[in-house]
Amino acid sequence: MRSDVVGFGRAVRRFGPLLLRLAGGVTVLWFLVRLLGSAPFEEGLRAVTWPAVVAAVTLTALTTVFSAWRWRVVARALGIGIGWPGAICAYYRSLFLNSVLIGGVIGDVHRAVAHGRRAGDVALGVRAVAWERLWGQVIQAVVTAVVLLTLPSPVRPALPYFLVGVAGIAVCAALVVRGAARRGWSRLARAARATSDDLRCQLLAPRVWPQLMLASVLNVAGHTATFVIAARVAGCTAPLGELVALLMVVQTAVVIPLSIGGWGLREGAAAWAFAAAGLGAATGVTIAMLYAVLMLAAVAPGAGLLLGDAVRRGRGPGHPGESGRPGLALRPGRAFLADRRAPGDRPQHPANGALDLVRGRAARPVSPVSVRQPAVRLRSPATRGGRADCQPRRADLLSALPGCG
Repeated sequence: MRSDVVGFGRAVRRFGPLLLRLAGGVTVLWFLVRLLGSAPFEEGLRAVTWPAVVAAVTLTALTTVFSAWRWRVVARALGIGIGWPGAICAYYRSLFLNSVLIGGVIGDVHRAVAHGRRAGDVALGVRAVAWERLWGQVIQAVVTAVVLLTLPSPVRPALPYFLVGVAGIAVCAALVVRGAARRGWSRLARAARATSDDLRCQLLAPRVWPQLMLASVLNVAGHTATFVIAARVAGCTAPLGELVALLMVVQTAVVIPLSIGGWGLREGAAAWAFAAAGLGAATGVTIAMLYAVLMLAAVAPGAGLLLGDAVRRGRGPGHPGESGRPGLALRPGRAFLADRRAPGDRPQHPANGALDLVRGRAARPVSPVSVRQPAVRLRSPATRGGRADCQPRRADLLSALPGCG
C-alpha cells in the first residue's frame, strides 16, 4: 500500500505540471468555443495567404537572428561561447519545440542541455539559456509597460497599480534572497552568489548589456510586426497605435507557461483585449488564430533541423562528412592542443598542461572530448569592462595549481 502511494506521488510530481498546463490551455479554448462558436477559429484558418506566410517567415528569421545574437552575447560573457550557425540552428529547434510541446519551455531546455554537453559544462549551458530568456522577457515587459502607458488600451487605467504590485513583489524576492545568502541557507545562498556574480561581473559589463538590450528590443519589434500583419490580413481596421497596444497585451499573456505553445492563453487574452477595446472578442480570436498558424509555418525550419539530427544519429557519429559538433565555440581564453594521445594514455587535465608550461616543460596534448570543468575558471574577454575584482590575478592562478603554492 505504501509503495503504491509513493509511486502515485512520483507520478503526480512528474506529470502533474504538464497535465496542469494542458488542462489550462484546453479549458480556455473550450470556453471560447462555447461562448463564440467555432466560426472565429475557421475564419482565422481561411484568412491565411501566401504573402502573409512569406512575411511571417522573413520576420521570424530576423527575430531568430536577434535572439541567437542575444544568446551568443550571454554565453560568451559567461565563458561558454557558441558560433553563429550553431546558435541560429539551435534557436530554430527550440522555437519549433516550444510551439508544439506543452509548457513552451521544453525547446529552451533542449537547447541548453545540448549546448552544455558540447561545451563540457551542462550547468553553465543551462545558466546561459536561463539568463538569455530572462533578459528577453524582462525587456519585453519593460517595452510593454512603456507602450501601454503611452498608447490607449483597456488596461491603461489599472496599469500603474499593477506595476507597483510587480515592483513590490520583486523587492520582496530580492530581500529574501539577500537574507538567505547572509544566513548561509545552502541552495538560496548558492543561487544568490551565482546570480550576483553573473550580473555584476558578466551581464552588466559595459560591453554586454547594451547588446542584450538592443537584441531584445529588435526581437520584440519583429514579433509585434508579425502580429500587426496578422491583424491587417484578418481585416482589423483599428488605428495602428491602439492595435499595437492590444497586441502587446496578448504577447505578454503568451509568456505564461500554462498552455501548449501559447494555445488557449493567446486566444483568451486576444478575445478579452479586443472585446474591452470595443472591437469584438471574435475579431481577437480570429487574429490570434491566424497569428498562430503563421508562426507555425515560420518555425517549420526547426522541424527540418530536428529531422536531420535524427537522420544523422541513425547513420552514426562516424558517417563521412559529419563533424558531430556543429557551431561549437570553446570558451574564450582557453587553448586546446590537438588530440594526439597514443592508445591507452590517460586524459590529462588542462591544469596539468598549464603547470608544465610554468615549469618550462612541454605540455602534453589535451583532447577537447576529455576536458571537464577546470579547477580555475578564466573570465571571458567580454567582461574586461567590468569591475577589477572580477578578474583573477596571475598569482592566484599559479597558487591554485598543484606544486605552485
